[in-house]
Amino acid sequence: MAEIQGGGGEGGKKGGKIRSKKSSTRIDMTPMVDLAFLLLTFFILTTTLSKPTTMEITMPEKPKENDKQPEVNEKKVLTLVLGANDKVYWYVGITEPEAKRTDFSKDGIRKVLLQKKSEIRDMIVLIKAMDDSKYRNMVDILDEMTISSIQRYAIVDITSADKEIVKETP
Repeated sequence: MAEIQGGGGEGGKKGGKIRSKKSSTRIDMTPMVDLAFLLLTFFILTTTLSKPTTMEITMPEKPKENDKQPEVNEKKVLTLVLGANDKVYWYVGITEPEAKRTDFSKDGIRKVLLQKKSEIRDMIVLIKAMDDSKYRNMVDILDEMTISSIQRYAIVDITSADKEIVKETP
């Protein structure tokens, strides 16, 4: 809104020249500031904020009493045991396994997963967490499964045989 304020030349006093009245203009900025805040509020409220992404895990249904578990070729099974101090013990097979130890670095478990994925066709990974392992270790191993593009894996309970294998591994 433009506003014209009066007051200008003070001619006519003490015999001076008569000057024409100078009008000064002043622009009122209040409506423009209001409009800026309205637009800012509108864009903030209508903008879609980034939503956190989550990893989807499909949990199996509980088996019924009469259901048989599917048979799995033991040569296609890679077992990962999550231990204390961010250690991962791994072995191939189910009976008489010989475990090896690694860690969560890119040259550790990721290298093992990628190597075994190329060697073993239709590999199934069994993930077992010991009581000493951290929740972070489980999240890290699930991330490694995604990074390595391994689709077939299961989180299972650890057995006493697995605990013994971990104790024997240097």
